[in-house]
Formats: sequence, structure tokens, C-alpha cells
Amino acid sequence: MIEIILADYHNPVHQQALLLLLDAYARDPMGGGQGLDEDVLANLLPMLAAEPGAFSILAFVDEHPAGLVNCFQSLSTFRAKPLINIHDVAVLPEYRSRGLSSAMLDKVEEIARERGCCKLTLEVLEGNKIARRAYEKLGFSGYELDPKLGQALFWEKKLD
Repeated sequence: MIEIILADYHNPVHQQALLLLLDAYARDPMGGGQGLDEDVLANLLPMLAAEPGAFSILAFVDEHPAGLVNCFQSLSTFRAKPLINIHDVAVLPEYRSRGLSSAMLDKVEEIARERGCCKLTLEVLEGNKIARRAYEKLGFSGYELDPKLGQALFWEKKLD
């Protein structure tokens, strides 16, 4: 049985599932290949619970944690409406190819529509062809304002 739910950051079962799934994702090559630091494991849940725009979707298969999507609500200044940034999408290897990521992202879209959001955003590694195809099937595409200027690039500047 597959269950897709909105996580409760105060529920111990959800807490354990979220940390297990995010750590597994971090250990995967697509998540950087290293597990989460102990301070991240200790501080993440209280920080998520304190973040007003944060929410997570969990997938359970036969009551076992199988998938996770972490999201943050933000604002589109060009549309003056909220948007949802999908920050992490992870499915444990043994549960892949069962439609869990699609089901979790459908739940994210449902929540975004309830909140009056104008769009969903996410980042995907250029080399993650499986995820890219899955996102394209769900209606995601590269972001551009003017085709002559090309697609937007996601950059970062690390501060620590």
C-alpha cells in the first residue's frame, strides 16, 4: 500500500522518516555522495518546523519510508503571488519506478493550488537524465524570459 502524506514536523514517525530519507538522498551521487552532518541531523527538524513556508511530503510503502519532497513557499515578484520551490526530491532505490515521485509532486501541486501559487520551481542536475525526463512529463521545463537570452542558470555562492 502506498501512502502520500503531508509531514508533521512534530510527529516522531515523520521526523525519523524525513531524516532517514534526506540522509539517504545526501549519500546518493545525485545528492552529493556524503551523509548529513550530525549538526544538520540535530537541527534540521526544529528549523523546518520554525520556517513558516516549509512543508514536506512523505511517501510510505507498506508503512516503510520510501520518498520525500521538501518544499518552501516564496514569492514571485513578477506575478505578486506565492510560489513553491521544490528543494529536495528523493526516493529510496528499492522503491523507484513505482510512481512515488510523481505522486508526491502531484501532492505538492495540489497544495500549491490551494495556496494560490502561480508556479512550482525546482533544480535538477544536468546529468540526472531520469529525473529530468520525469519532471518534463509532469510539465516542468527550463526557465527563460526571452529565448534570445537563453535559459536561467542556477548559481550559488557558499558562505561557509
